[in-house]
Amino acid sequence: MKQGSTLFLKLAVFLIGAPILALCIFLVPGIANYAGELYPDFAYIKYLILIVMYGAAIPFYFALYQAFQLLNYIDKSQAFSPISVRALKNIKYCAITISMLYVVGVPLFYLVAERDDAPGIILIGLVIIFASMVIAVFAAVLQKLLQEAIDIKSENDLTV
Repeated sequence: MKQGSTLFLKLAVFLIGAPILALCIFLVPGIANYAGELYPDFAYIKYLILIVMYGAAIPFYFALYQAFQLLNYIDKSQAFSPISVRALKNIKYCAITISMLYVVGVPLFYLVAERDDAPGIILIGLVIIFASMVIAVFAAVLQKLLQEAIDIKSENDLTV
């Protein structure tokens, strides 16, 4: 495949990662401090929010790396290979991990929303959960389709 045919998608991967990095640097500590101020009796809530949000950032960036690798495989004409299936499998697991971390974090969002009287905070947490589950299902479907295509290709290669 022509080198650089996936340049736009690679650029999109970087543009997706940049705002999340900015949020992790500037907004997440502020959110955690605000939650700590809302509940001074529960000082650990600040650390729980930091763990959930930064913990979700790790699989997010690993999934972005896997997507970038998948685009490199496409550029190298290795789209129909087991390494591409493995990259999709890793993306699926990362999306499930993010969803599960935010499922654990929903009670934290509820506490902040209840005290601040802002139900939109819970909605943001639910959107993250459902969006990551949609990505996990999409990656699982693509993984299965790609594996079937690889199997069909290997059967055709064996046919005389």
